[in-house]
Amino acid sequence: MATKKKKRSLTLLEIMIVIVLIGLIGSVIGVNMKGSLDEGKAFKSRQACEQIKDILMLAVAQGASLEEVIKDPQRYLELSGLVKDAEKFSQDGWNKPFDIKTGSDGEIEVTSENLKAYEKKRNAKLKSK
Repeated sequence: MATKKKKRSLTLLEIMIVIVLIGLIGSVIGVNMKGSLDEGKAFKSRQACEQIKDILMLAVAQGASLEEVIKDPQRYLELSGLVKDAEKFSQDGWNKPFDIKTGSDGEIEVTSENLKAYEKKRNAKLKSK
């Protein structure tokens, strides 16, 4: 005579617990990824600020007037031959255009409002720890 084995199935409670755990793990990973993405955008913005400043100062050193370079920086980025897409290159990590103006020292100053806001927020977090 064959014995019949009782088939064990998952209860609704077990399924709900697994779903909650998956959601919890996913949210932790998502929060960590967002921080990494913001840090990547900030890094891109810092590097681009320096590169744009160097390229534009090179144009000034080659004879272009500082006022003309500040007035139309994309043109001088394209003319340099160092930038493929000047419009995209002149945007920060958050896809907003850089602020390009003459600094107090008479040199070109390239800044990003989003980068300033990110660094301010980051410094506030570091001070609170």
